[in-house]
Amino acid sequence: DYQFVLALRLATKEINRNTHLLPNITLIFWTLSDKNFDAIVLSDTLISLGKDGEGVPNYTCITKASIIAVLTGPLWSSSSRLGLYFTSGFMPIAFGSFYSILSDDEQFPYLYQMEPKDTYLASAMVSLMAHFSWNWVGLVVSDDEQGVQFLSDFRGQMKENRVCLAFVNMIPLRMQLYMTRAHIYYEQIMTSSANVVVIYGNVNSTLAESYRWWKYLGIRRIWFSTSQWDNVINQRDFNIDSSLGTFTFSHHHGEISGFKNFIQTLKLSDHSEKITLTSLGWIGFNCSVASNNFKTLKDWSSNTSFESLMWHNFNMAMSDESYNIYNAVYAVAHSLHEMLLYHVDMQPVAGEKLKFQHWQVVWLPLYKIQFINPAGDTVTMNQKEKPHGQYDIFNILCFSQGLRTKVKIGEFSPFFPHGQQLYLSEDMIEWVGVPHTLPSSVCSVSCSPGSRKSPQKGKATCCFDCTPCPENEISNQTDMDQCVQCPDDQYANVKQNHCIHKSVMYLAYEDPLGMSLTCMALFLTALAVVMLGVFVKHRDTPIVKANNRTLSYILLLSLIFCFLCSLLFIGHPNTITCVLQQTTFGLAFTVAVSTVLAKTLTVVLAFKVTVPGRRLRGLLVSGAPSYIIPICTLIQLILCGVWMGTSPPFIVIDPQSELEHITIVCNKGSVTVFYCVLGYLGSLALGAFTVAFMARNLPDTFNEAKFLTFSMLVFCSVWVTFLPVYHSTKGKAMVAVEVFSILASSAGLLGCIFAPKCFIILLRSDQNSLQNFR
Repeated sequence: DYQFVLALRLATKEINRNTHLLPNITLIFWTLSDKNFDAIVLSDTLISLGKDGEGVPNYTCITKASIIAVLTGPLWSSSSRLGLYFTSGFMPIAFGSFYSILSDDEQFPYLYQMEPKDTYLASAMVSLMAHFSWNWVGLVVSDDEQGVQFLSDFRGQMKENRVCLAFVNMIPLRMQLYMTRAHIYYEQIMTSSANVVVIYGNVNSTLAESYRWWKYLGIRRIWFSTSQWDNVINQRDFNIDSSLGTFTFSHHHGEISGFKNFIQTLKLSDHSEKITLTSLGWIGFNCSVASNNFKTLKDWSSNTSFESLMWHNFNMAMSDESYNIYNAVYAVAHSLHEMLLYHVDMQPVAGEKLKFQHWQVVWLPLYKIQFINPAGDTVTMNQKEKPHGQYDIFNILCFSQGLRTKVKIGEFSPFFPHGQQLYLSEDMIEWVGVPHTLPSSVCSVSCSPGSRKSPQKGKATCCFDCTPCPENEISNQTDMDQCVQCPDDQYANVKQNHCIHKSVMYLAYEDPLGMSLTCMALFLTALAVVMLGVFVKHRDTPIVKANNRTLSYILLLSLIFCFLCSLLFIGHPNTITCVLQQTTFGLAFTVAVSTVLAKTLTVVLAFKVTVPGRRLRGLLVSGAPSYIIPICTLIQLILCGVWMGTSPPFIVIDPQSELEHITIVCNKGSVTVFYCVLGYLGSLALGAFTVAFMARNLPDTFNEAKFLTFSMLVFCSVWVTFLPVYHSTKGKAMVAVEVFSILASSAGLLGCIFAPKCFIILLRSDQNSLQNFR
């Protein structure tokens, strides 16, 4: 890269003009080709020290040019031979990429590397991929220690950012081995669905040949690399643009303001280094150099400025290697300056000329040198103190006629909190193809909210299927691994992407169902009151007197309480209503059923004692059947007392019964006692039904045996049906079933027993006369 020479020339020019750094001493340099140093790649540079005249008292420099340092790079192979240079007394400095092998103090104790370690390069690249949701990428690295280390770093960052590798190509360094595998690498990158490919390795290797070949074959990808690849990326050996976008990363450093002005004013005639004008002309058109093509171009004028070449091939900003060369020259100058000051202080005799050998420079600990360069950056030669991790991100824009430019679009700094490390100016990025369309690079399309990822067996974690969330679970983000269960007081919406608060529900008076049951209960209560009034008014009529009017009054009053107790089940439950619901229900129905049993026994006894002198006549005359009511009620009262004393009913907030509602209901407390109460009522009802059924064929004049039988049949049918229906419902529907059963069974007793009698009393009064009957 000819920019290396320009950076070296600028640094030496600035130092030689600086009166505060190496005054009266001139730094000169030579560029040596590969042949001179038996190198494989880029040329090496020697920095020498020469005399610049007198003027500084007490010392002079040697008049003969003295080689004091050698700069080499960018390949580690050329840098690794610097042990030879040190044997010759040179100060070895590598300006290329950082190589771990060169940091071995045992093999290369005096070698200095200007480039900081790429500690956070993988993190910077993966952060940019994650920002654009590119989680399916390919990796192409050189098959050496540097490539293996980068692969290890990249895999570590992948897990944290959920990025997967579609393929990994380890490109061998030997060309012969590479040619035998080239078709395999081509098939991998062609058949892969990954649109993002990372290239990392040396630019002067088989890796670069692979990149050129892939671009020539028209493989369209988004390329990620380091700034060392700028020249390879910018080469245009063909007319096919096979890039969807190119991003390069370089270590963050200040701008050398004098570099641009230096290039603009420098003429080819001023450049003393050996380079053909034909070669520069060919480079100016951004093409690779081939010796057989030089004769087709005319020589450029010696007055041509380097600025005219920059718009095609050279970047006006310093590359990383050029910046390292620039700093290396300053580091050598500062080292010499420190050494000269040391010798002046240690001068034994005043006026004696100061002399030193070039090898003495090497013994100065260069790693202690630290200074601020003209760009304002702090430069240290100690690798452990070099700043690591801050990168500039560039986007290479392509224009017509092969023109390309490199635009800084953002920065990455690991020193900021997670999530704030990447800064981008997305409006400066130009995507190839459809304008303003972000390319995608994913193995599977993202799962939308309301679904979760289901891994595909045998594939990477980035390859998955989308499965809808289970009932009452949500996912409110894309690509969620698991759905989240909604809290008990919330439920999932239809799309299952967020939870909705459940509404509190109970059998309220305002609900249509609650209002209907309330009206029904009040109507039946009013009807029972009217019937009671009718019976009281016509208490002396035969039909009222013949069926034991006292028991009729008791039955009507108990039915009124049965109708009214249903209202305790409607409305917002509380502790008092929960207790009253069950006790009132149990006692009221016990009185009602036991009264029906007493009336049935009265009818049976009345027809069994027609013969005078039988013992059963005494039972009827004494009113023994009436004692059934208090005895049965007392037993039920004892059961309710045990119930309330051991495990009384209580309020339960039930969020599970209904999906969209939180149901507030009264829990029965002890289920065993509750079913004992129901069982006791059932036993009484069964007994009353049995006795009534036995008396169904007795003479029916003023006889209510058939009515009692039918009423108990309705009563038992309602409560037998109640049990399965009650257990199959939830929430307020369960309460409604219980209320309806209370009203239906009570209405059955009221209608079957008293409705026919009221009909006769009010509408068929002729049948309610003993005289007419006789």
